[in-house]
Amino acid sequence: MQAFLKRKNIEISLKRYGIDALSAMAQGLFCSLLIGTILNTIGQRLGVTALTRVVATIGGVDYTVGAMASAMSGPAMATAIAYALQAPPLVLFSLITVGFASNALGGAGGPLAVLFVAILSTEIGKAVSKETKVDILVTPLVTIGSGMLFSALLAPLIGKAAIQVGSLIMWATELQPFFMGILVSALVGIALTLPISSAAICAALGLTGLAGGAAVAGCCAQMVGFAVISFQENGVSGLVSQGLGTSMLQMGNIVKNPRIWIPATFASMITGPLATCIFRFENNGPAVTSGMGTCGLVGPIGVYTGWLKAVEEGGKSAVSAMDWISLLLLCFILPAVLSLLCSAFCRKMGWIKPGDMKLAS
Repeated sequence: MQAFLKRKNIEISLKRYGIDALSAMAQGLFCSLLIGTILNTIGQRLGVTALTRVVATIGGVDYTVGAMASAMSGPAMATAIAYALQAPPLVLFSLITVGFASNALGGAGGPLAVLFVAILSTEIGKAVSKETKVDILVTPLVTIGSGMLFSALLAPLIGKAAIQVGSLIMWATELQPFFMGILVSALVGIALTLPISSAAICAALGLTGLAGGAAVAGCCAQMVGFAVISFQENGVSGLVSQGLGTSMLQMGNIVKNPRIWIPATFASMITGPLATCIFRFENNGPAVTSGMGTCGLVGPIGVYTGWLKAVEEGGKSAVSAMDWISLLLLCFILPAVLSLLCSAFCRKMGWIKPGDMKLAS
């Protein structure tokens, strides 16, 4: 069996499924739901006709370019996962159908359903790939067939479970905003810097509302924090690559000296409860944006999208000046200031030394 799994490149491991597949799922979400949301927002707010025009009507539903991209989130996630699992072409292409089905049947918890179903059907497809002389028929049939079966049996259950967990976190945050603000902000922020996907976690749990706002604050604290405290080592390029890219770039340095993580994490533990208790900072945009931080400014864009949604639905009269002030403070100013202050203390104590946060060129 071990020889067969090795030959088929089926690696049952936490890294393959918990890191590679999860990170790929987030990329699939980014290239579909997230981009679709951004396109819709640009089209509506800037009056770009090409982005607000209906490009297709399917089953009586009108789709703009952005809406079409968002509708393809299931196939995008599934194929991204299959790609991360190094699936052969016929398996990879078959996952388009599987992803659509599992995401649709998973409901609001579709992303987590896609993760599980895509992994199972991909590995089954890889197991039968090129084992027969009619591979072009057998591999797609088995991959899609198993994917449909798992989607029907597992996706609704996984989707409901994910939403229950997400709802529990959001309920607890409303009930205990101070402690949950610290917990959610710190943990999601840490997940963003680790080689796993905080965006996929937030999407899978449907993390929005006050908990989503705390998550945005925590992720921004990590990215902005590392960007500013490592500026003397990495300059403007490091500021941009970490502040608008990812704080994951510091993971190698964190392994060498874990104490460089203190300033950004400290900042997230302050901005989190400020978001939940003082500013009542919510993210009611797509749940995936709760775990993106300042990466491409997706976190703030998600919050802004939530504001517009609330205005359109009548839950909010208008986007206020205080909304913008809270966004600037929690996503940019406070993370930078708090991280710099904590970093100065850590350097004075000798915990952080020059060169500890130098990024590889």
